[in-house]
Amino acid sequence: MADRLALAREDARERPAPDRRPKADRPPDAGDFHGDFHGDFHGDVASAACAVLSELGADPVGLLCEAGCDPLASRDGGASVSNAALGRLLQLGANRTRCGHLGLLVGQRIALAKLGPSGALIRNAGTVGDALRVLESRPWAWTCGSAVRLCVEADLALLHYFPYEAGATAVGLQSEGALATIVNIVRALTGAQWSPSELLLPRAPPDQTDPYWHFFRAPVRFDQEWAAIAFPSRLLEQPIAGADRSALAVAEHRIRQIGVAAPPQISDQLRRLLRMEFIQNPWSGQAVARHLAVHRRTLSRRLRAEGTSFRSVTTQIRFETAKQLLADTNMPLAQISACLGFSEAAAFTHAFRRWSGMTPSIWRRTCRHPETAADPRLPVLSRINEGAERAASSEHCRHWFWQAYQ
Repeated sequence: MADRLALAREDARERPAPDRRPKADRPPDAGDFHGDFHGDFHGDVASAACAVLSELGADPVGLLCEAGCDPLASRDGGASVSNAALGRLLQLGANRTRCGHLGLLVGQRIALAKLGPSGALIRNAGTVGDALRVLESRPWAWTCGSAVRLCVEADLALLHYFPYEAGATAVGLQSEGALATIVNIVRALTGAQWSPSELLLPRAPPDQTDPYWHFFRAPVRFDQEWAAIAFPSRLLEQPIAGADRSALAVAEHRIRQIGVAAPPQISDQLRRLLRMEFIQNPWSGQAVARHLAVHRRTLSRRLRAEGTSFRSVTTQIRFETAKQLLADTNMPLAQISACLGFSEAAAFTHAFRRWSGMTPSIWRRTCRHPETAADPRLPVLSRINEGAERAASSEHCRHWFWQAYQ
């Protein structure tokens, strides 16, 4: 009993004073993300993907079933899907249609008006910076098991998109879709002529890169460690014409009503913070505990109650990130090793062999589908048998894109 009282007093001493500012004015916190609320919004991505797949000649309902999704996800506002299931759907669809930029097509189909209460928050924010911070702190179409982080250095702003859910797949396709939707959002706020300075994508370049230039109207760098949009930081101060503060308050109230019933597990919050390790400074256990407003021992106990530990989650994040970069990019092993914080490539190889039972080079070869292993520019789907014939040719895919956006 005395030990428990001592720990309770330690928790009270470590817990920071409550933030009295309105929730919309606070910096983003991992606790702002609520699992069920995410899923409600992620269904819009699945329905958009199904619409694109249908236009490319594929069977979206059949692909949903193959990916382990509810067939009702093909409808607007239909069943929600997890990050991993959406990734499987995009990979299956890209392989079946031979459309290497499927994520881009899906993302550019999602407009600001499709984002529900979060869209209303964005539309009625005071400045573009306030609007983009809504993407950080509130759930929207692409943030089921993924998150957004805005970083500013002098005159350059970078808006990062990164997955943190265990088992995330097709990260490259999801990333390009999320960035396309974000560009749609900024253009809706500032004008259709806006273009970013540059885009970074954590995937190998597909055969056809023209569609990226045609939509983004900016250079796109493939084979990157993470997904990000770069733009001048002065954009963040630009006021949003027509913003309505009363509509902003109504949307914020609606979001709180939806999200309050589903607090996230602490392991999910930890995964999100640790995934930022590759964007910001490394997080120690003590720093994470302080950010989550709990004592370090309390964090450990709560993680144990969920069947995991700080060390286990940290290792899983590194393993998941390594697998994604090996599968989706052509990055050299030395570069991946440095990205993951290893002192040398040999240390990374040793750790990866311990995690997976094989070396990174062998894993990279075996994880890719036999038909695409020789050409890493195509999306790959490991351990899932495509079975059926291709539903549409790459020529069909390219024709549909140019017809839609001329």
